[in-house]
Amino acid sequence: MQPYVLVLYYSRNGHVAEMADFLGRGVESVGGIEARLRTVPAISPVTEQTEPSVPESGAIYATLDDLKHCSGLLLGSPTRFGNMAAPLKYFLDTTTSIWLSGALENKPAGVFTSTGSLHGGQESTLLSMMTPLLHHGMVITGLPYSNSELSATTTGGTPYGSSHWAGTQGDKALSEDEKNLCYAQGKRLATLALALIH
Repeated sequence: MQPYVLVLYYSRNGHVAEMADFLGRGVESVGGIEARLRTVPAISPVTEQTEPSVPESGAIYATLDDLKHCSGLLLGSPTRFGNMAAPLKYFLDTTTSIWLSGALENKPAGVFTSTGSLHGGQESTLLSMMTPLLHHGMVITGLPYSNSELSATTTGGTPYGSSHWAGTQGDKALSEDEKNLCYAQGKRLATLALALIH
């Protein structure tokens, strides 16, 4: 089986899904590894799945096997009060069997997010998404400042991972800096994944 980076995300309004696409392009720019884009269903306040079993469009829903067998992970979520969205957290809460097996140990992981306001908790969300990955024994990677967009961006982009400023109405498209940082993060993660395999 060809190695793959799992680009696992939840997207409410499409911004995180668009970021996932650019991250996937970055992954696939590296030969010998593919991007596997997967999402998670929305849940209700009583933590029941509220989406159909198969999404009508876009990425299909992730399974535990998608996560267990990946060579690297890119995890994305919109910000919810400085934290990841409940559907993604709910999925991660079901990964105890993978944690017990150690299947994710020593595999690289990175995180990405989108917020409505420029200072709406991008970095705290990225940090909160890293915590369960550290418990799984993953190797956390970010974006180094050799990516010049980190110093130039007036929208999203952090050393903790890619980010997007969607605007309070969700009407801001990904900036060129944001797209380039997503691509760079995907490429870096794929390169590290292949290095760790060999």
